[in-house]
Amino acid sequence: MKSSVATSTAKTSPDQLAAYMHQVGEAARTASALMAAAPTAAKNQALLALARRLRAAGPALAKANAKDVAAAVKAGLEAPMVDRLKLKPEIIETVALGCEQIAAMPDPVGEISGLKRRPSGISVGQMRVPLGVFGMIYESRPNVTIEAASLAIKSGNACILRGGSEALHSNLALAKLVAAALQEAGLPAEAVQLINTTDRAAVGHLITAPQHVDVIIPRGGKSLIERISAESKVPVIKHLDGNCHSYVDAEVDFDLALRVLINAKTQKVSPCNATESLLVHAESAADFLPIAGALLADKGVELRGCPRTLALLGPIPGAKIRAASEQDWSEEYLALILSIKVVDSLDEAIAHINRYGSHHTDAILTTNHANAMRFLREVDSASVMVNTSTRFADGFEYGLGAEIGISTDKLHARGPVGLEGLTSLKWVVLGQGEVRV
Repeated sequence: MKSSVATSTAKTSPDQLAAYMHQVGEAARTASALMAAAPTAAKNQALLALARRLRAAGPALAKANAKDVAAAVKAGLEAPMVDRLKLKPEIIETVALGCEQIAAMPDPVGEISGLKRRPSGISVGQMRVPLGVFGMIYESRPNVTIEAASLAIKSGNACILRGGSEALHSNLALAKLVAAALQEAGLPAEAVQLINTTDRAAVGHLITAPQHVDVIIPRGGKSLIERISAESKVPVIKHLDGNCHSYVDAEVDFDLALRVLINAKTQKVSPCNATESLLVHAESAADFLPIAGALLADKGVELRGCPRTLALLGPIPGAKIRAASEQDWSEEYLALILSIKVVDSLDEAIAHINRYGSHHTDAILTTNHANAMRFLREVDSASVMVNTSTRFADGFEYGLGAEIGISTDKLHARGPVGLEGLTSLKWVVLGQGEVRV
């Protein structure tokens, strides 16, 4: 296990694995100091080199990816999981463009904000600096390797990547391109390392090594994120669920609300920012729900409603309608299922969201400005929206260039985590010989 890009699918001894993970951690820590000091031009050069190499490596990437896809099919992985593994030409082009877009973005590292002169004569402000080393644990999609690497490079961090075993050959091929691009720009190849073993114990080493890693970012299913959160000795940037709400207020533009709701629920059901629960004010419910129910049913959405909802929906030809259980209010379906509840006030809607929601993304559809402002202030979620689809909760849509993940935590980063989310602030003090008296 000499190199971070040498394939290792065989089971290694605990001592070998511990030595390898220590080596990776030490190399990352050393590289992080060099990356923190790297000029913007060098980081941008690495990103542009990576984009160029990705486009040129199409045949080699296709060959490596074919091994993973064939193994996945042989192992009986479900079709959607197999599809996520595929490095199609359009996916390669998308991640290459992503590298170029990140290169074109302002460099957050070294930016000083809030500089104020104090009565003593000193000037006090805050400087944005890299976090240091982040560990990324993710499943299935090999394009995440490039997304994580490109964000690490531009934010001046080092990163240790642990992709899913089902994508090992693809990830190793991509990691080689990253290492070559870094070296081309005069930056340390060890700034981005891919763990080269499928041994699951490697994750345990990574998440219990605060001497090597400053933050862990898990990206995958709920069980993975729960395990990382429970066992990690390193701070974790995470979200467990995406139980997002759309609330239709008493004062609302019905056409707008219907258009937004259909998009929020059905444009794509698998992402964590799709609406899973609909709340409707009682004053709007009698007129809104029959229309919305028919439109949703026409899209194949199963409706699970409270008793008042069921009474107002009435029979809808071909629709799947059933009573909602208590569990439905907390559920992230990731499917064509929507829970619906009629509420008597904005207060009840906010209380329901804060109790049952996952603090990810929630939206109000209203023409009442005061209600919109209350919703923005009082809903305790990472993204809170007015008159638009929850599907916009995304780093690219927010202008971040790309995202490393979404955080529903309150400390450090919240919501889509882009370049700034991979940095921290330190205080800087400028003086001209002042002394404290």
